Amino acid sequence: MAHVAYIPQKGGMITGLSKLARLVDSFSRRLQIQERLTSQVAGAIQRTLEPQGTLVVVEAEHLCMSMRGVQKPGAVTVTSAVHGVFRDEVSTRLEAMRFIEKGRH
Repeated sequence: MAHVAYIPQKGGMITGLSKLARLVDSFSRRLQIQERLTSQVAGAIQRTLEPQGTLVVVEAEHLCMSMRGVQKPGAVTVTSAVHGVFRDEVSTRLEAMRFIEKGRH
């Protein structure tokens, strides 16, 4: 699951939700590590839309943990990438994280 948040500049560009889903899908289809995926999604949004800030949180269950090796089904890895106002202002970051948390329940 990918959680994506951005705050546009005043009068800046915005995008549709389907574009964000496509962006996540395009990067996630590549063979790569979760940390890089998270960073690439945030970086692409930051470069393209030039928002005040971007926050991306990716939660994933890795089959290498579930089916091989330690065999721990349900073990989830969470990664995040934070830019701009989400990095600089704790209250803004906490507000976004509260929305993410509410979406889990």
